[in-house]
Amino acid sequence: MTIPKSVLAELVQEIPQLRPQIYFKTSLTALSHAMEDQVLASSDQPLVIATFQQERFYRQEAHRYRRIANLTSQVYVLAAPETAFKNSSEYYETIAFSTQETLSKEWNLLVLGQQYSSCLICNECVNSGNDETYKLIAMDQARRFEGLWTFDRQVCVQAAIFLLNRIVKYRPELEEKVQAAREIYGINVDVGMGRKSGKIKSSSNRRYQNKVSKVVTQNPQFHDPFAQRLVTYLQASQYKLLKAYRSIAAQEQKQRLINIISNAMRRSLDPDEIIRVAVQELGEALLACRCLIYQCRALDATATITHEYLSSSVTSVVNQEWPLQDNPLFQKVVQIQEYVYVEDTSLLPNYCLTETSQGSKFQAKNCIETLISQWEIKSWLMVPLLYQGRLLGMVELHHCGSYPHNWSDDKIDLVQAIATQLGITLIQAETYVHLEELNQQLEALDRTRSNLIAITGHELRTPLSTIQVCLESLSQEPDMPAELRQVMLETALADADRMRHLVQDFLTLSHLESGTVEWNVEYLPLLECVDLALSSIRAHHSQKDLPNITTEVSTELPLVLADGEWLVEVLSKLLDNACKFTQSEGTVMIGATSNGNNMLEVTVSDTGRGIEPKRLEAVFDRFYQEEGALRRSVGGTGLGLAICRQIITRLGGKIWAKSEGKNRGSQFHFTIPIVSNSEQNREGKSKNKKQT
Repeated sequence: MTIPKSVLAELVQEIPQLRPQIYFKTSLTALSHAMEDQVLASSDQPLVIATFQQERFYRQEAHRYRRIANLTSQVYVLAAPETAFKNSSEYYETIAFSTQETLSKEWNLLVLGQQYSSCLICNECVNSGNDETYKLIAMDQARRFEGLWTFDRQVCVQAAIFLLNRIVKYRPELEEKVQAAREIYGINVDVGMGRKSGKIKSSSNRRYQNKVSKVVTQNPQFHDPFAQRLVTYLQASQYKLLKAYRSIAAQEQKQRLINIISNAMRRSLDPDEIIRVAVQELGEALLACRCLIYQCRALDATATITHEYLSSSVTSVVNQEWPLQDNPLFQKVVQIQEYVYVEDTSLLPNYCLTETSQGSKFQAKNCIETLISQWEIKSWLMVPLLYQGRLLGMVELHHCGSYPHNWSDDKIDLVQAIATQLGITLIQAETYVHLEELNQQLEALDRTRSNLIAITGHELRTPLSTIQVCLESLSQEPDMPAELRQVMLETALADADRMRHLVQDFLTLSHLESGTVEWNVEYLPLLECVDLALSSIRAHHSQKDLPNITTEVSTELPLVLADGEWLVEVLSKLLDNACKFTQSEGTVMIGATSNGNNMLEVTVSDTGRGIEPKRLEAVFDRFYQEEGALRRSVGGTGLGLAICRQIITRLGGKIWAKSEGKNRGSQFHFTIPIVSNSEQNREGKSKNKKQT
């Protein structure tokens, strides 16, 4: 039952001189109403055949065809049923056809009377799928049709033949009525279908074609001035409307994408989340084969691709290291701070050679050709994400087909608008991250201030009070026994020394952090530094209060490359720390081994109080106190380990702590660079020469 060809296709094949035009639905509606009004206004009883693509379109005009049916019995209406439309002869002949028929894509109206004739034969233009704006508009009045509108009787008769044939195929019971229409209106099937039936000789056929051509070009009705002006006006108006619709649709699409990115920004200031949403929406909106958005800086050598949009059958570049410094396109974008668009990348290598210096010419050529070949890039658009001239990232669109793709200026403007919004979003996210870091630093400073106040109150006020009491006692009691006077003096001196160490620690840490310390790095035997540190500890502590200290440092160890004074300071503070938290019956051990990486690893271990595993890193913070600032059982500022970390880091080593928990002892490890055998030999020869 299905007829593969449309009425228009058959008509143009039969009469090749006909030239279809493009009509909008608005124009076709006006022309159809004019043709129907002509039937209603005349006394003629014409043949009227109308086809509707769907039943809903027919129902909008059903009342008009009932009025026409009151004037003529030869009215035929064809439509694809949706609800109740069916074959019927109630008011006029209705013929239902399948939605799979070509008629479901056609707009046909034929009026054939004794005195006049007109026909409108059109096919709807199928959207190619590439006109995204047309899809976005989705307005009924913007639908376009290709077809013919004419008053020529011969053309109308030929159209009537094709339409009546379809009516008979769909409703064979109407054969008798259709035959009557052919006789009434002079529709000679043999003449009209002569080429197909073979009943007309070639000479007769040529005379018929010449006649039709002459009628089409010379019949004044075919070029009715008023009708032509009306159609021209309608067409021009519809083109203007369509242009306005396209502009509105483009603005709507741009605003929609910006709103999506803005909503993503409001939900989260995470750059990864924002880029993930933007790359998906932008890729879908532009129907790109591949869309990439990545963060980068102008001097970055590469960028890791983490987010992309892909169409089907396109290779993914996620987790790839995307070259930047060797990519001439990227460098061009950085240089001009504008987008770069290459419609056909087959011309790109030669272009790149002219843009690069002689020294980097071949490297740039290899890079760009590798990218084009490996990722099948045929058309390439790069748009920078900028903020006040600072490069924050890049948007890349790739077309990977066999032929180049032309992104229009509107599309490029859309990408630039999205890039501008993304640039603002990324700088806001970056600012938020910096603000978070500043807040954390402020919180740390506030904690430091609190600790400083607590330590100052405890570590400075207490010895000051003791010194004041001792001095007042000595001043007010001149007859104080000599033994008690000596005790008072020793107590005052001890607390004064304690204050001196506290102030010294503050100054030392301040100098280390500000970088104002002068380092005197030289080749040293570690054992000598250990002995000096032990001497200092024993000088400041009574022997009965010290735990058992053992040394396991071999004299065969290589020399270390360090500042001797600061290395002794580290060892002294670690030993002092171990002795403070270890009972007199406990043990403190110093050991050293070579770790095979040109570093010497020194360990100070004890059997004392130990450290909770979760606090092993915190003990190196400034003012850290294991027991709290005001309730600890041993003195100290909480600066010793922070000073040790600063010194060891500046000497090129690392320091860390280990402990199995409370009351299970602790071990402090640090590394220090050593001198190789060849360097030791050179150092020995140098010393011998100096002695000579």
